[in-house]
Amino acid sequence: MNTLLSRANAIFAFTLSVLAGLTFCCFVSTAFNEYKTNVTLKTVKAVVKNVPDYSASREKNDLGFLTYDLQADLRSLFNWNVKQLFIYMTAEYVSGNNVLNQVVLWDKIIRRGDEAKIDYRNVNPKYYFWDDGNGLRGNKNITLTLSWNVIPNAGSLPNVFGTGSHSFSFPAEYTTSRVM
Repeated sequence: MNTLLSRANAIFAFTLSVLAGLTFCCFVSTAFNEYKTNVTLKTVKAVVKNVPDYSASREKNDLGFLTYDLQADLRSLFNWNVKQLFIYMTAEYVSGNNVLNQVVLWDKIIRRGDEAKIDYRNVNPKYYFWDDGNGLRGNKNITLTLSWNVIPNAGSLPNVFGTGSHSFSFPAEYTTSRVM
């Protein structure tokens, strides 16, 4: 009845129960934190080209080029339960083809202990700013926002939008010269 295997099973089950309780306490201690901070975005230069999309259709689509400034102090988001932040900048706009377009232009992972104060000047996007048609030329309301996912040691994975966004417009004419 009290064999070595049954005693090991009891110790193992008790240990798992204690660890589950500690993990839940870890989650509850930071579950109601507000992971918001101010973000400053500014467009330095924006041009648009009409180039062939090298997919099956071979139609010409708009490709936006922009240079931007980004400042954010994310140090206040880190606490003992935050392992890392996945931050990303998106551009949202309305076009004739779609009611809402969202394009990720830049992303970065910031781990605990890394420098979490961002001050970038005259940066080009990490990813291409493609439109699936001609919705960028002359578009007057393109909004840049910075968002982040908080990756905790234990708990939920909140998706947070930064406080502050920036709206800009692309020119009404295509550029024909080499940009950036």
